[in-house]
Amino acid sequence: MGLLKRAADLTYTFRFIRMLVLDWKEWDAYKLGLIDENGKRNKNEKLDSSEKKDAYTPFIRLCANIKRLVANIPGGGSKLGSFASALYLIKEHYQLTDDQLHRINDKLGIDKLDIVLESNEWFLIDNNTIGPGVYRVKEPKLLAKSCDEMVWAKDQIRIEEDCTPVGDVFGIPIYEAIHIKTNQKIFITINEIYR
Repeated sequence: MGLLKRAADLTYTFRFIRMLVLDWKEWDAYKLGLIDENGKRNKNEKLDSSEKKDAYTPFIRLCANIKRLVANIPGGGSKLGSFASALYLIKEHYQLTDDQLHRINDKLGIDKLDIVLESNEWFLIDNNTIGPGVYRVKEPKLLAKSCDEMVWAKDQIRIEEDCTPVGDVFGIPIYEAIHIKTNQKIFITINEIYR
């Protein structure tokens, strides 16, 4: 039973992250008129069909409510950090291989092109190394060790000397940094930081 529960948890974790980074207009609930462009429930539309009930399950309502709450946090209106670094956090936490990560993504219908980030390569010095120093994170993130404590937008992180990628997700380099307030490590991409 433990293995099945962990598999279900992992699936819902992926779905949850995907729902948070997906534009409202791409949600089935929006396409059916159940929510508006801000994720707010349209009370005039009844859940009178199986298709509508499937598009607005309790899980979907939870995702919509959390996404709307996060949008009210300064800096939370854009994507919740980087999908790539969130996937890497899951990959590390559940000790998944790249192949397992690819298969899960395929089963969930996550397009890898949705994950590709614009490049902020001006932080890079040589050989994909980020320049050392203190940076700030653009969006809320989770600490790597506990996966439950938050790093908030604008929190400071420290990049050590010779900070090279610790891994990658679909070719996007993932780096390790230290959250200054907690002295705990977090995973980042170069698009999630600024000076």
